[in-house]
Amino acid sequence: MNRPLEGIRALDCGIYHAGPGGLAILGDLGAEVIKIEQPKVGDPMRRLWRVGGVPLHIAGDRSLFFEGANRNKKSVTVDLKTDKGNEILHRLVAETDVLLTNMRPKALEKLRMTYPLLRETKPDLIYASVSAFGPKGPDKDRGGFDYLGQARSGFMYSMGEADTPPVVCQFGIIDQATAIMVSQHILTALYVRERTGKGQEVNVSILGSAMSLLYFNVLIAQLTGGEVPRPRRSTDQAMRNYYRCKDDRWIMLTLTPPGRYWSSLCLALGHPELEKDPRFDTDDGRWQNARELVSVLDAVFLTRSMDSWLKTFEEYDLLCCAVQSVSDLAKDPQVMENGYLVDFDHPTLGKVKIPGYTAHFSENSAGTISASPDLGEHTDEVLMEIGGYTEREIGALREEGVI
Repeated sequence: MNRPLEGIRALDCGIYHAGPGGLAILGDLGAEVIKIEQPKVGDPMRRLWRVGGVPLHIAGDRSLFFEGANRNKKSVTVDLKTDKGNEILHRLVAETDVLLTNMRPKALEKLRMTYPLLRETKPDLIYASVSAFGPKGPDKDRGGFDYLGQARSGFMYSMGEADTPPVVCQFGIIDQATAIMVSQHILTALYVRERTGKGQEVNVSILGSAMSLLYFNVLIAQLTGGEVPRPRRSTDQAMRNYYRCKDDRWIMLTLTPPGRYWSSLCLALGHPELEKDPRFDTDDGRWQNARELVSVLDAVFLTRSMDSWLKTFEEYDLLCCAVQSVSDLAKDPQVMENGYLVDFDHPTLGKVKIPGYTAHFSENSAGTISASPDLGEHTDEVLMEIGGYTEREIGALREEGVI
């Protein structure tokens, strides 16, 4: 078994990214993932050509967002609103380990897709449900997307500098966090099933996932009664800060604890006199006089290029790195050597670089196996091999508009 989850089968009954992205991760790990889509329509993310100012339309009339959330999957079209469509679902569930959905509770009841009903067909089923705000409480039936998770969790008030309006992060951050979260907890439930033989329902939400990213911010607020202050570069800790260099590139320092690195930093900067400067020679002094120290370092860093500073800081074993754009990553040898970006032969784009699987296994492999499927590309194959339908039955279902 080369990939860790070979032999595991999952049904994706979700749309957009929060949720379905989690099964794409299981696909990276070798699970067989079958995406159930509405005939002729499919996941609405297939036609998501733009989010804000970000173009997502790529060759082959595909959406880049759909590609990312639906790699490693097969596509089967089934009208779940019909009795025969529901029968198909139950036949597939009987041969499945995991089912994921991000439909709202009322829709699941209407489609007869609740966990108690499907558990009757497959008692040890792992049923993963992804919601906007969680399975309980006054808003358990409300829908939502990434930005609502950012807004409600406190994430937007944790971004940006002090005294600025709330800041929304790039789109998809919380959706991806939710996808990672649901994949983690599906794996946990599979492990429990391996030990006990019991399936279970797993609930993950966009709100909860965003709060998990803010764990320490939330903890501090609850235990101290105060918010973690939003940073201000000009007055924040000088040794955990970022600076513009002569070539207009930026360098980030994280010299923690400061006292350990202060002497080496002064030598690396070529200003040994700063070490004994009474304003800066203690941790308290550097904190109380942060504005002055940041101003001093701003002037020093502007005298040399970023690469020059990086080389010098490496000689002194000072923790720092370049502030990069996402476009810079393909030129970063550390990224490429570790396979965080990999070459991929895409059916419509040709040879491209895509995100790799960022964990390494000594005995197994992981990563993207296939691009996203065409709508209904695997319907006949899956219904025959897993559902037990004949070619004649499949033809009849297609004529009736069930598939």
